[in-house]
Amino acid sequence: MSTVTNTTTISSIGAPNRRNTELVLLLFAVLVPVLAYANVGLAKDGSVPGGLLGYGLGLGLLAGVAHLMVRRFAPYADPLMLPIATLLNGLGLVFIYRLDLEPAVTTRGLGGPKAPGQLLWSALAVAVFIGILVLLKDHRILQRYTYISGAVALVLLIAPVFFPAINGSKLWIVIPGLGSIQPGEFAKIILAVFFAGYLMVKRDALALASRRFLGLYWPRGRDLGPILAIWALSMMILVLEDDLGSTLLYFGLFVVMLYVATERTSWVVFGLLLASGGATAVGMTSGHVKVRIQNWLDPFAGIAQHGATEAAQVLWSFGSGGVLGSGLGQGFSRLIGGIGVKSDYILATVGEELGLAGLMAVLLLYGLLIERGVRTALAARDPFGKLLAIGLSSAMALQVFVVAGGVTGLIPLTGMTMPFLAQGGSSVVANWALVAILLRISDTARRPAPAPASSPDAEPTQVVRL
Repeated sequence: MSTVTNTTTISSIGAPNRRNTELVLLLFAVLVPVLAYANVGLAKDGSVPGGLLGYGLGLGLLAGVAHLMVRRFAPYADPLMLPIATLLNGLGLVFIYRLDLEPAVTTRGLGGPKAPGQLLWSALAVAVFIGILVLLKDHRILQRYTYISGAVALVLLIAPVFFPAINGSKLWIVIPGLGSIQPGEFAKIILAVFFAGYLMVKRDALALASRRFLGLYWPRGRDLGPILAIWALSMMILVLEDDLGSTLLYFGLFVVMLYVATERTSWVVFGLLLASGGATAVGMTSGHVKVRIQNWLDPFAGIAQHGATEAAQVLWSFGSGGVLGSGLGQGFSRLIGGIGVKSDYILATVGEELGLAGLMAVLLLYGLLIERGVRTALAARDPFGKLLAIGLSSAMALQVFVVAGGVTGLIPLTGMTMPFLAQGGSSVVANWALVAILLRISDTARRPAPAPASSPDAEPTQVVRL
């Protein structure tokens, strides 16, 4: 009598975790800024800068420790996010160091060189990144703190009102001995947690049938409360803090997440109408915002009487860079007035010294980082993770658009900083924390499902994934 062998049980082979790919990319992410650092020294002094070894070892140590922690605590996370963040952070340090070499910039009320301090902030940011990976075992834990997150975000947004304005805007909290901190950078992450938790619970009510008008389903009156509340909060921030960029970021973040949760185009149209109406009204009444809009509409007005505005100087900087740029350390972005040459306008230095090609390469890095975040949202297995990942990715995308659009003249200039690239301790810490949460969601989404229990009588058959 023949024996029939059962071969129906399949033992799954775990999906590759791609950590070796991440390690190879990290080598390039460290090597490129180190070579750029050497290039700056050769261009300015004709010799390799003395701090090259320390800078290379410092950046390499940060990247290596971060990689080991990802390999240990998030082995299935996306392999591109960490190298991209490391490369952008490293390039930011190079450009800040390059501007530190200009006496006219360093002595312009900025308190001396900023690159060493930015490197320390980067080390703290990587420590926060590691802490989130170690302590946040499951991103769904954040859902428990939905309303607490909303309250904390509200406090962070209101706190700068009670501190003096810096460069025309109230965006910073001044702490004696530590300098200034921009709480809005952390508020964008906490707001994304709040919006994800709130919309996951309320999305069915917000997506119910509504009135049809002009070919769109418009939200019902009873459902307008959330978006009106966020609109009022955004307008209050704009009025009290004279901050157009944060207003666009917070309100845009909520509208994007609302659309993703409900799939209602009418929410986007209604949100755009509220945003444009409120910005127009405040722009006509706020003196600081009005000046920025006027400089945006005509950056070259009044040059003969009052000299060139910062907006005009930034445009000249981009124009002088051409397609391939003047070369690292050989530009004239030091001529940009004000104190924002290392923060608000650092993208102008990138455009002048690396040219249009280099600027597009940097923007493509941001685009790839955002795309990996959106890809993580699509792969997430739970609705909260999907909304949180798309919220964090949208926050990054909106901030890049607001800053790059303001510097290049597409929209009025704002007081926000370019993620990872610009000088700012709170900014680099907040953006590394954002990447850490995205990696945690990605690890959960990409982790292979546990194999089913095998039968003692079954003969395992392996499936090879090509």
